[in-house]
Amino acid sequence: MTQADQTNQGAIPHIKVLDLSRVLAGPWCTQMLADLGADVIKVEKPGEGDDTRHWGPPFLQDADGNNTQHATYFTACNRNKRSVTIDMAKPEGQALIRQMALQSDVLVENFKVGGLAKYGLDYESLKALNPRLIYCSITGFGQDGPYAERAGYDLMIQAMTGMMDITGRADGTPGGGPQRVGVALTDLFTGVYACSAILAAIEVRHRTGVGQRIDMALLDVGMAILANQAAGFLNTGKVPRRQGNSHPSLAPYQDFPTLDGAMLLAIGNDGQFARFCAAADQPQWAADARFASNSLRVANRESLVPAMEAVTRTRTTAQWIALLEDKAVPCGPINTVGQAFADAQVQARGLVLNQPLALVDTTQVAIKSIATVASPLRLQDTPPVRHRRPPALGEHTDAVLAGLGLDAQAIAALRGQGVV
Repeated sequence: MTQADQTNQGAIPHIKVLDLSRVLAGPWCTQMLADLGADVIKVEKPGEGDDTRHWGPPFLQDADGNNTQHATYFTACNRNKRSVTIDMAKPEGQALIRQMALQSDVLVENFKVGGLAKYGLDYESLKALNPRLIYCSITGFGQDGPYAERAGYDLMIQAMTGMMDITGRADGTPGGGPQRVGVALTDLFTGVYACSAILAAIEVRHRTGVGQRIDMALLDVGMAILANQAAGFLNTGKVPRRQGNSHPSLAPYQDFPTLDGAMLLAIGNDGQFARFCAAADQPQWAADARFASNSLRVANRESLVPAMEAVTRTRTTAQWIALLEDKAVPCGPINTVGQAFADAQVQARGLVLNQPLALVDTTQVAIKSIATVASPLRLQDTPPVRHRRPPALGEHTDAVLAGLGLDAQAIAALRGQGVV
């Protein structure tokens, strides 16, 4: 970590966040806040911690290159946080969390609806103690409605919202059928939306002096991110269908075979199409009445795409990219994740964040340096912070409890009782 990393406080260093969330949506939200400089304290169950600490393989490696039992999943969404272990099932643990809530600006939780009420950690209870608290609940289906009591998971939401039904190859083609997106898309988007809502609530509090409840639901987000596909259905009644990598409203906008594999063409207007045709030595396509506009190309894609495929197979992917790069025709490779991280632009943007300080957990396992994807939030004057690598379970328990006024003897007593 450089001196600049240590002195940069980020955009919101004055904000304290109590993170009672687990898995992905909540932790993704709180990592965004932590990257922006907020002091995020992650509360985990003693001896177990966040579920994703155990979701492997793959696992982190120790100093000798051997796999540990620490899953890499956890590192994706818990950078820049402090970890404390508190058993909220115990009255003493509940009291500690209430003390922490008194000192917090924001609380994020993703328990089932009503799940924290039995601990006295629900919104109404904590609002009575700290009216300035912004309390963000993340659930599968929201705080009301007939499904409110159900547990919600990303895969289930992708299926229910229709996201899976519009993802994958068309029925009747090899490999046809619904597919999930390759990452937990609705979890991730819910985290981003939740972060936006929290920042908005902070701005409201500047004016009113009071916090508020935020009700985030994976279902709501899953429906919202259908975006143009939802707009098309709502305004025409036509249900969109899977069509592989082609686009419902643009053509040619899909993958094409090349001499050594495949490439992606993303032609979004008539000018780009004409320039592609000229570069490909096929000017007659641009002059063809069937392909004169994007709408016509969409209607006649069954004639256009096979003709294009015959031509794209005559050059390698690299040759096509080189040919089209200076002609403002969007074209690129279809990379593996490994190839993506090796890409010159990805490296130039510094999108891999290596935090080389070894992590030693309670089992005294030394973890090699941890790599995560750097925050894409590029604020020129207050860039994202790089204060902490993902924490070991309970790594900051003593320091956080000391901040609540507990001395070493009191902390030891709590540890002896299994509270922390």
